[in-house]
Amino acid sequence: MSISSLFFKGAVLWFVAGTSVGMQMGLSGNHNFIDAHAHLNLLGWVSSALFGCFYKLHPIIAAKRRTWVHFTLYNAGLALMLPSLYLVQAGYEWAEPLMQIGSTLTWAGVIVFAILVVTAPGLGKNGVGI
Repeated sequence: MSISSLFFKGAVLWFVAGTSVGMQMGLSGNHNFIDAHAHLNLLGWVSSALFGCFYKLHPIIAAKRRTWVHFTLYNAGLALMLPSLYLVQAGYEWAEPLMQIGSTLTWAGVIVFAILVVTAPGLGKNGVGI
């Protein structure tokens, strides 16, 4: 399976999770989990979908082994950070270190992506290659 497809499939799963938190907040009237909802949708759904688009548009970059490092770090980080954020917002302070570790992994995934983009030789003079 291509890295682009994996990011898209992951994005859809994060979207389901994000909208589920949104539904839970809307039905309960308790909007204390707005940060978890926003992070699920922006980091999970939107960013993952954009990564998928980027890799689909740039197959030479998508073929690099580092894209799998990006995918693994980013999604492992989200899988740890986002539930932990929800728990922290629910008042479980013990989840704070897990959230910090997850945030660090997610950030590391973003850095790998940034390196892939900045060092890519085929993006053209304007930097977008589209």
